[in-house]
Amino acid sequence: MITDMRNESVPGFDSNHARVAGPFTVESLSPHRIAPIDSDELIDDLDATTGKRRRNLASAPPADFTAIVLENLKTAGVQQSTRAEKIVFTALTPWPGEYIGAEGRFMEGDIERRAGIFIGPEFGATSRPDLTAAAREATDARFDVLIARAFNFEAHASELARLGPMPILKAKINPDLHMAGELKNTGKGNLFIVFGEPDVDIEALPGDQLQVRVNGVDVFDPNIGYIRSGDTKSIAAWFIDTDYDEESFFVRHAYFLGAGDPYKSLKTALRAEIDKAAWATLYREVSRPFDRPSSDRIAVKVINHFGDEVMKVFRV
Repeated sequence: MITDMRNESVPGFDSNHARVAGPFTVESLSPHRIAPIDSDELIDDLDATTGKRRRNLASAPPADFTAIVLENLKTAGVQQSTRAEKIVFTALTPWPGEYIGAEGRFMEGDIERRAGIFIGPEFGATSRPDLTAAAREATDARFDVLIARAFNFEAHASELARLGPMPILKAKINPDLHMAGELKNTGKGNLFIVFGEPDVDIEALPGDQLQVRVNGVDVFDPNIGYIRSGDTKSIAAWFIDTDYDEESFFVRHAYFLGAGDPYKSLKTALRAEIDKAAWATLYREVSRPFDRPSSDRIAVKVINHFGDEVMKVFRV
């Protein structure tokens, strides 16, 4: 079929307008899941906690992908919000577990710690039951911490930070690892990044309204061995779904933060004056008031300056 393109508009260059974003595509695996309608999910969690759950071979990463992850992990380590908090492994060896694929050793001050390494699927999101089962296996093997690596975590898997005494450190794998054959393994790339969970206060207001205050992001600091609270300087943007339905995150409130002077940077990028009053409604750590949701749940999503995101669900 031949289409007459003479009347179609042709893209061109206009020097009178400032570009705020270049051409791009968005490719993502959804970290959300459908709300359960029966007790299967509860049974999965119970089986995972008691050690009865067995890993589905179809969801296990292939051997070559696991080898790629471990090879890059040896040199890249696990990057957190600052370089000082990077986990550098002194040893990394395969582990014959069902969920735990390797044993990593790193220094916590002057003390050597053992970490169980869980590797999520190459394509897809890591589920909460699998993360729970991996933590149970790590506890049985007497590891000090479970470090889970995955491209994506399901929404409720992101909420799981500890199983009993076992801390769970979730590290997102940079999508660049899909191109491992073309990447030089120098150890300088941020291929495995930990981004804790948002530290949020929910305040009740008159008229049955709510307001959200974001205080920062809590991250695990391997140098001191416990969770450390960060401030809002590490947050680039944060969003609220004020009526979360457990199926999809809908951005109803959007705000921006960060260190420095984003207002000045925005004016420079746009080469224009910005309405300060309008900018003040967006650049803030306290949300505008909103009505209490009919679902009794809200979700807060935080994005750091690396582009990594984490979501937490709250019952209100």
